[in-house]
Amino acid sequence: MSLTVTTTAFSPGGTIPKNYTCDGADRSPNVSWSGAASGVQSFALIADDPDAPGSTWTHWLIWNIPAKSSGLQDGVPKVETLDNGSRQGRNDFRRSGYGGPCPPRGKPHHYHFKVFALDTILNLPAGAGRNQLESAMQGHVITQGELVGIYGR
Repeated sequence: MSLTVTTTAFSPGGTIPKNYTCDGADRSPNVSWSGAASGVQSFALIADDPDAPGSTWTHWLIWNIPAKSSGLQDGVPKVETLDNGSRQGRNDFRRSGYGGPCPPRGKPHHYHFKVFALDTILNLPAGAGRNQLESAMQGHVITQGELVGIYGR
């Protein structure tokens, strides 16, 4: 069983609107999920671009999203800790919160929004990096799902 991950901002495999990129307002799109199994204690999200030159570029890390949540609203504040207790990590732009698509000119890139249902609340400080998040999640993923969008310049 996997999570179904959706957004109203773009269709699966569709073009990410400029508003959600560095060429626009650089706002995070809304992201919703469904299909979580029982036993979920929290959710985490990793958004990245595996087409980036050199290596996969991390655009967004957020974890300890409450288990009762079924998504994130449009324009999540770019702060380390949200009012609901969710924590955001440092992306590859070296900032906390969402950093939208900003590929070099040329071939469009694929952006993966991966949601993980976890059997725990992570003991990980806000501002942590991707490697720390992935290590903390190891052995705690109940199910996961992803949504892919495309953006090019």
